[in-house]
Amino acid sequence: MPKHGKIYRAARAAIDREKHYTPVEAVKMLKTFDGIKFDETVEAHFRLGLNVRHADQQLRGTLMLPHGTGREMRVAVFAEGDKAREAQEAGADLIGTADLAKTIEEGTIDFDVAIATPDQMGVVGRLGRVLGPRGLMPNPKTGTVTMDVGKAVRDAKAGKLEYRTDRGANVHVAIGKKSFGERELVENYAALVEEIVRAKPSAAKGRYIKGITLASTMGPGIKVDPARTRGILEEFAEADSSSEVATVTS
Repeated sequence: MPKHGKIYRAARAAIDREKHYTPVEAVKMLKTFDGIKFDETVEAHFRLGLNVRHADQQLRGTLMLPHGTGREMRVAVFAEGDKAREAQEAGADLIGTADLAKTIEEGTIDFDVAIATPDQMGVVGRLGRVLGPRGLMPNPKTGTVTMDVGKAVRDAKAGKLEYRTDRGANVHVAIGKKSFGERELVENYAALVEEIVRAKPSAAKGRYIKGITLASTMGPGIKVDPARTRGILEEFAEADSSSEVATVTS
């Protein structure tokens, strides 16, 4: 097992490994950890009580976080004619048809989101083995197979996220950068939790959210109380108010 550095060990030592923190406590603690030379991504990891071997218990969807993710998204669009021009005007980074597919087949995947018009799925379909495992395959369910390519590109550029369960029934979603303020991270986290709860499959049985962990790219995980899915913003407002009072009195 690789040894962790001093910064990681110091952060880990500050965490009570037996405790499940409130979302606000977890964000505040994560923000106190010493940083490294780059702006780390903050991720929320959900362990769900789903049997993903059954199609009706697989989770997949999209959401727009209130404050985005802090990451500049590169968007590739499979379209031609007017739709290609629409994609260009919306700010797409790569636009093409068979030529773009050939570049991808040759091993160049320089984008974070792929969008396609329905008529291009014949071209895109042969890229399934390359794009599928990377979660980049355009899909009507996530709005990435569409005739409204302009909106799809703008949404992707604004930080529209796709989430899905992996083979272990886990969901991993970036909720921002460590440089974000506490309020931004808490509001993004609250929006994500609300979406995960809303998207609960009707076939799910037993406890739905079994565990939640919050972590930055190079930091240790902080266990968050999975029962706290409501009142998160109210908790932050109360904590923020208490902090302001303490500052004034001191």
